[in-house]
Amino acid sequence: MSDAHNDSPWLLTTDEAAKLLHISPRAMFQLGKDRKIPVVRIGRSVRFDTGDLRRWIEQQKQAGSALIGN
Repeated sequence: MSDAHNDSPWLLTTDEAAKLLHISPRAMFQLGKDRKIPVVRIGRSVRFDTGDLRRWIEQQKQAGSALIGN
């Protein structure tokens, strides 16, 4: 796993993940609640795995390309 060798955290809070994606924390929370992005639950806390976020971004890029005919 390449993330093991850099200083980035593996799990992000809702606020941290939202900042990374440049969306509101509320929108980030909703994506997790709707199971559009996987979440990791630690007790009552919700965290977002950076690998899952990267995969979700790639999926969005592919879906966008399909919509515009690329």
